[in-house]
Amino acid sequence: MQIAKFERGLKDRVAIVTGAAVGNGHAFCERLAEEGAKLIIADVRDSAATVQHVRDAGGEVTSVVADLTKPEDADVVAATAMEKYGRIDILVHNVGVYHEEPFELLSFAEWKRTFEITLDTLFLTIRAVLPYMKKAGFGRIITFSSDTVWLGTPYLCHYVSAKMAVIGLTRSLASEIGKYGITINTVSVGLTATQSAAEGSVSTTMLKHIIPAQAVHRADEPEDIANVVAFLALPASGIITGQTINVDGGVARH
Repeated sequence: MQIAKFERGLKDRVAIVTGAAVGNGHAFCERLAEEGAKLIIADVRDSAATVQHVRDAGGEVTSVVADLTKPEDADVVAATAMEKYGRIDILVHNVGVYHEEPFELLSFAEWKRTFEITLDTLFLTIRAVLPYMKKAGFGRIITFSSDTVWLGTPYLCHYVSAKMAVIGLTRSLASEIGKYGITINTVSVGLTATQSAAEGSVSTTMLKHIIPAQAVHRADEPEDIANVVAFLALPASGIITGQTINVDGGVARH
């Protein structure tokens, strides 16, 4: 694949992608680079594989190792984008954690950890980039929830609660920032083939049960989600904000 083959709807735009080291985040980086975006990618892990993949395809990317539960790390990510490129157009916030536990066995520490990683990182990262977007009069913020919020999936009270909170933040903030030319939308996703492979036999078994329940009878791929992310990042999507777009093959039909 060579990036030059694609229409570059995001040419000269700068995108921050968090949680970019593997899986869906890796796919988001590839797709945004295809559209011409310059990337700042952030993860608590080393993102060398994503960096190399994007560069091999002709994209421009800078990596930052960051723990986004820390305000100072979120600020460093934003500052790196400004120092490197002088602007921040897009934030794709892909940080999260998944852990099944019956409610009565769920520790308060695990409950707090789920909200810290899912919601606190989102708050801190948006807070870090928003002043630059407001000054520029343009911004695209893309957050992530889960189709479990529509399905009421058991053993995930902590996860579902945090992911529903992401939707609430997205809707409320959309009302505040639209006047500055900034949109914020949530992509609600199901279990992807990449997640299944990464998480082992339990997720593989889950995927086999989920696919027959979908309206589209095939596994969700990271590229399916990345295409929606790319659309929401485009200048042409500027009238869409405060929305939740469900991408799970039609498991949840709401």
